[in-house]
Amino acid sequence: MADIKSTIELAMERTKGMAISREEREEIKEKESLQKVTSLFYRYKEGHTPLNEILREIEKMDEKTRPWVKENLLSQWIGALSLSEDDERILKGIESLKQKAIDDMRQRIQDLSSQYQNEKKSAEKNLTVQFTEVLKTEGIYGSAVEPNLETAPILKEALDGLALSYSARLNSIKEQLRAL
Repeated sequence: MADIKSTIELAMERTKGMAISREEREEIKEKESLQKVTSLFYRYKEGHTPLNEILREIEKMDEKTRPWVKENLLSQWIGALSLSEDDERILKGIESLKQKAIDDMRQRIQDLSSQYQNEKKSAEKNLTVQFTEVLKTEGIYGSAVEPNLETAPILKEALDGLALSYSARLNSIKEQLRAL
């Protein structure tokens, strides 16, 4: 036990004169805050924590940290909006942090997402018909024949082009949300 104590004392003596600079302290605090924001983001997005609890945690933070956390959480939520997922939960979070109604933006995102999903289904359907016709010409046909489009590069290319077109419009809406 004496060896352990003396080793600890030796370590304490060596680090006694060391101090963390103000910049290092601020950097550590910023990293901790960023981790907290990321944690809040995922806990809310995945449905583990309700919005009122997230807001309560933010309100418990000190005056300097609170606006920074709100801004970064808002940025992450806006960035997470997508055309392929139901974003209602995230939109409620954004609306709560913005403290204003975003009904117009919500409707625009829902309309855009609906258009995207419809065009995606249409593209998949058209390619299924084309693949079925090709298989028929090769003598493969019948009610049990269904082309596997998941591995078809042509489908991936078509959907990538579609997603690129729609993501540009979604990004425009995201920027407008940030500016509110």
